Amino acid sequence: MTKIVDVRGKTADELKTMLLDLRKEQFNLRFQRATGQLEAVSRIKVVRRDIARVKTVLAEQSRSAAKA
Repeated sequence: MTKIVDVRGKTADELKTMLLDLRKEQFNLRFQRATGQLEAVSRIKVVRRDIARVKTVLAEQSRSAAKA
């Protein structure tokens, strides 16, 4: 699980890379669940929330950049 303070400490490029990696992991987890190979079902929830954290911080950064 990613802490929000860790996410806020990253640059926009790092966050976009992190978001891409999380989406790939989410796809792989969904694929494993569909084929019955998924062992850690709770990981889906963790990844989904990590994606939300990253998207939230990206939105905050873009809003603060627009104000400045």
